Amino acid sequence: MSALTDLIFAGSNAVAGLTEGAVNAAIEKYGADKKVAFPDTAYFFPTIYAATGVKVAKLGDLPACVGVLKSLITNKPELGDALNAGLATAVGAEIIEGLKYIDGTDPYANETGIGFVPDPVIRSLGVPLVTGDIPGVAVVIGKADNPEDVVRTVKDYQSKGVMSFLIGDVIEQCAVGGVKLGLEFRVVPLGHDVTAVIHVVTVAVRAALIFGSHNPGDLAGLLQYTKDRAPAFVNTFGPLNEVVVSAGAGAIALGFPVVVDQDIGDLQVPGALEAVTDHAETVRKSLELRNIKIKVTELPIPVAFASAFEGEIIRKKDMKVEFYSGKNVTCEIVKMVKPDEIEDHSIVIDGPDIDSGEAEYPLATCIEVAGAKMQPDFESVIERKIHAWFNYMEGVMHTGQRNQFRIRISHDAYDKGLRLHHFGEVLYNMIMNEFDAVVDKCQVRLVTDPAKAKQVLDELAMPTYAARDDRLASMTDESVDTFYTCTLCQSFAPAHCCVVTPERLGLCGAVSWLDAKATYQLNPTGPSQPIAKIGCTDERTGRYDTVNQAVASATHGAVENVTLYSIMEDPMTSCGCFECICGIEPLSNGVIICNREYAGMTPTGMTFGELASMTGGGVQTPGFMGHGRHFIASKKFASAEGGTSRIVWMPKELKDDVAERLNKTAKELYGIDNFSDMIADETVTTDPEELLNWLSEKGHPALGLDPLM
Repeated sequence: MSALTDLIFAGSNAVAGLTEGAVNAAIEKYGADKKVAFPDTAYFFPTIYAATGVKVAKLGDLPACVGVLKSLITNKPELGDALNAGLATAVGAEIIEGLKYIDGTDPYANETGIGFVPDPVIRSLGVPLVTGDIPGVAVVIGKADNPEDVVRTVKDYQSKGVMSFLIGDVIEQCAVGGVKLGLEFRVVPLGHDVTAVIHVVTVAVRAALIFGSHNPGDLAGLLQYTKDRAPAFVNTFGPLNEVVVSAGAGAIALGFPVVVDQDIGDLQVPGALEAVTDHAETVRKSLELRNIKIKVTELPIPVAFASAFEGEIIRKKDMKVEFYSGKNVTCEIVKMVKPDEIEDHSIVIDGPDIDSGEAEYPLATCIEVAGAKMQPDFESVIERKIHAWFNYMEGVMHTGQRNQFRIRISHDAYDKGLRLHHFGEVLYNMIMNEFDAVVDKCQVRLVTDPAKAKQVLDELAMPTYAARDDRLASMTDESVDTFYTCTLCQSFAPAHCCVVTPERLGLCGAVSWLDAKATYQLNPTGPSQPIAKIGCTDERTGRYDTVNQAVASATHGAVENVTLYSIMEDPMTSCGCFECICGIEPLSNGVIICNREYAGMTPTGMTFGELASMTGGGVQTPGFMGHGRHFIASKKFASAEGGTSRIVWMPKELKDDVAERLNKTAKELYGIDNFSDMIADETVTTDPEELLNWLSEKGHPALGLDPLM
């Protein structure tokens, strides 16, 4: 053990010396008052902030941090001291990387790596992490002796949906080996310096702050959170040096096991630091050490199939075939039929296949399902999954839904043999796999004949869409007798529980009332549980005894009282992966809404990240609340405080996206035409005084409502 600890301390001391020298040089050059920050984060230097509570804002804050770093390096031979030295290496790496951003430009702009991972990206990863679409996170570092070994390993992780972060020469080795790089492919190059590993560490520690309501300064709590709830591990390729070993010790301290591909003899620590020299075993051993179980769906198709390909974009120059509603008839429809009306696993291509020589085709995707427990309400739930399933195919891009979509197939996928029959196999197998509790039989018909596709659209799809829309329009919180919980996010945010109603979807934007109902039917002991809608004690705020009981039970007493329609009185909690956040703007007596994609300032004087830092992790902050985009136009949005008429500001992109639905709601509730024109955005102002003047000119209704505070 002493040989291992000696290596760790040697690396930690080396990093400490480099860090101290870099800080002193920066202060000498820029002065102690020079501001320093990572981009687009509300958490300062996240590792330092999470571990110590110190908010690094200027260079003069760093010498004290260097002092803490050096105090962690005791040079004692005990493993615990060595792990602390590993944490010191992480602190040093964060400071060194942070200094790269001192002049306000992106130091990685001309590199393959992306460097620091912004807060909005972490929040966007929340849903796939908690649903298991991203079952784990691999940190791949170094330079493989044989490039094919690291290429095979990363492609294996990609096929399993595991996200990989690359540091070092493995970046070029993977790129040359044909690995598709980028956040959309879940293979993210961070940088070539070993200090770039800190950008993975900050993702983990910010998860503790964003989702786990972890208190900055509670180092023990931080380490427990990352160990229990951040499913990360490290793979090193090529020879080890003392800095890499020390960085590995920091990873182990965070609970991330390290698998090396070198023979390290008795330096191994079972369960924490292990050698796997047979690269065919690297992935299996890594997942085993983190207790990550992968459910692999084997499909009879010639291309890879994994959630890692969901974000793949296929440009026109790379496209072999396209199905586009702007040029041809398209629709996707799922219908429930009787069991004797269906032939299980029948896949019919009605019209020419994509190898007939054309570049554009119509496409009507007709799926018929039957099952003893199947319900018409589940048709649309299955239908919405088509988007994800088609995107999981490598070389296929799907956007849109219903009768308005675009599907592109790449030259590469076509050359590998992908044809329409394989699309049918994907649909059949995934429906029978994911909806086996309600679907007993399934058949698929893919129609590319123009006349027949038009017939499907006119006679089947459009009437079905219209009937569903009428039903959904009639569904209100008052029209049902059951709400549902959603606790999917509790793997990251144990104190949070969504309450999903017909007029309020989950804050992530991914779970509607019908989704929650279907989830309960599919898995009666799963994350969505029914709440009998009884015991209403306050209709205005939407306070129910049964809701409080369900939330208290689901959060193990962390939250005892929740209202459904108020942002001021016991607002619903948030995990951190919300699409939007609303917050009060006192001067205008209204609320602003900000989406996570907006990186600018808001009239509250806070960015999205700063607003979000007040609400994530299951805490209740009156006046602030996370929610989904579609909730903005709901008649139940903050209805206890005046509803949508309180909205005074939104980023322009968000406002344009919700304008049509929001205007319809405002017309029905308040008789206001084009209400979105009365809502300011960043092109108008982000200053509260200017906002008030602008709203006064518009005659905004919020100015005449009862005071919020």
